Amino acid sequence: MHVLITGGAGFIGSHLVRSLLERGDRVSVLDNLTTGSYDNIATFAQHPLYSFAIDDLANDLVLDRLASQADAIVHLAAAVGVQLVVERPTETIETNVLGTHSVLAAARRYRCRTLIASTSEVYGKGVKVPFSEDDDLLLGSSSRSRWSYAASKLLDEFLGLAAHRELGLAVTIIRFFNTVGPGQTGRYGMVVPRFVRAALTGAPIQVYGDGEQSRCFCHVYDSVRAVVKLLDAPDKTSGEIYNVGSHHEVTINQLAQKVIERTGSASQIEYIPYSEAYAPGFEDMRRRVPDTTKIRATIDWRAKYELPQILDDVIEYERSRQQAGASSSQ
Repeated sequence: MHVLITGGAGFIGSHLVRSLLERGDRVSVLDNLTTGSYDNIATFAQHPLYSFAIDDLANDLVLDRLASQADAIVHLAAAVGVQLVVERPTETIETNVLGTHSVLAAARRYRCRTLIASTSEVYGKGVKVPFSEDDDLLLGSSSRSRWSYAASKLLDEFLGLAAHRELGLAVTIIRFFNTVGPGQTGRYGMVVPRFVRAALTGAPIQVYGDGEQSRCFCHVYDSVRAVVKLLDAPDKTSGEIYNVGSHHEVTINQLAQKVIERTGSASQIEYIPYSEAYAPGFEDMRRRVPDTTKIRATIDWRAKYELPQILDDVIEYERSRQQAGASSSQ
């Protein structure tokens, strides 16, 4: 299979590139490096089945050429991270909605199998836990820019599903729940790498709010395995939405304590009000737990990695990264 990955230089994208190349697929990456990094994919540069273009989805000529060569498109390119969403809502909306529109137009021209990455954020302020794919969705007020990301990704879903129903395009929606692992940046507020980096340097671990909000963290290896299995099953999964996440719920306070324990750190926990961390009036999801019954029944996928292993993998990666930085500065 020849797969085009938009946002392939990002966290999930670069892991997906590796997985597909290892099984013998041809892979093209399109990434403007706004949130992705060339370092994530530099190791693939000489691979005979790999190609990379630094460009934006708005460049129709480049996107059209890459789509014309592909059997499938995995659309991961997006504005990501709560910090970025709050600070640059216009960029968030335009990047997500216009980018998905361009990808679907190219996929339609060449009948490419298409997977669109969405997010657990679309469940918004819903209180029915765990969240299942057919649940009603409840977003906050449009006066809160924090919800612009969820709204834009929800519109991406509508565009993809409309292309399936009206045009017969093989489109599948993936709602990721807090994917974490080695290589993830804390640059835009991602909580696990941010906590681990603070712990390894002995800095205070900053918990936003009261820390009793809970999440289910899924190893990027599990998330990528789900993407590949969904990619390979168009007949069973086209026109459908699937949650991809772990079942293990943990509060942010518990996460901070586990990071301290597994790093052997002397770091203290410091509580930061949401109004200081993000913006006045910021609203957060209290719980974010996926119901993965549907994906288990369809492609026999479930998360295998538990939180201790996930944290150990991130800690090992961050330690090696810090050691490499220390060596290069000597």
